[in-house]
Amino acid sequence: MMSLAIVFWMYVILFAIIGGLRGWAKEILVSFSVILALAFTALLERYVPFIRDALVPEKNAVLFWMRTIILVLLVFFGYQTVNIARISAKVTREKIEHIILGVVFGAINGYLIAGTVWFYMADSNYPFGNIVSAPAGDIATIANNMLLYMAPRLLGIPGIYFAVVVSFIFVIVVFI
Repeated sequence: MMSLAIVFWMYVILFAIIGGLRGWAKEILVSFSVILALAFTALLERYVPFIRDALVPEKNAVLFWMRTIILVLLVFFGYQTVNIARISAKVTREKIEHIILGVVFGAINGYLIAGTVWFYMADSNYPFGNIVSAPAGDIATIANNMLLYMAPRLLGIPGIYFAVVVSFIFVIVVFI
């Protein structure tokens, strides 16, 4: 059996590698799509009566899948970007800076995406038969402590709304 903390760090490293290949500009748009997914989920759960009342704690798997599908869809569209022209094979100083920033933002995206899915699983009491939280010991303590610092908990209401506003200000100022 593998700890979810190890799987989490594996995804952070994988997304960091992907970020290094894609560059920081594309990766920051993915970060904003995760923030948008968290805000949309918070709005649905708080202000849409059907979802607020129908998804009671007895239906944890339904709540998990609703949250995860919203996240995956918005992340998928965040990763869909237009093709850029071929970049020359010559590595310049600017290219290295883009790679390093891409690795940083890719790791942040790994934290946001994998951490959010893990948080949703924990919040739904692990609705799968073969995926469970660590039963006891040091790994369970580490895993439970890590869940305290995942994005849905850190960016709770009203923090997620401020994050969306800051994201859109950044997009308008930098990209447009």
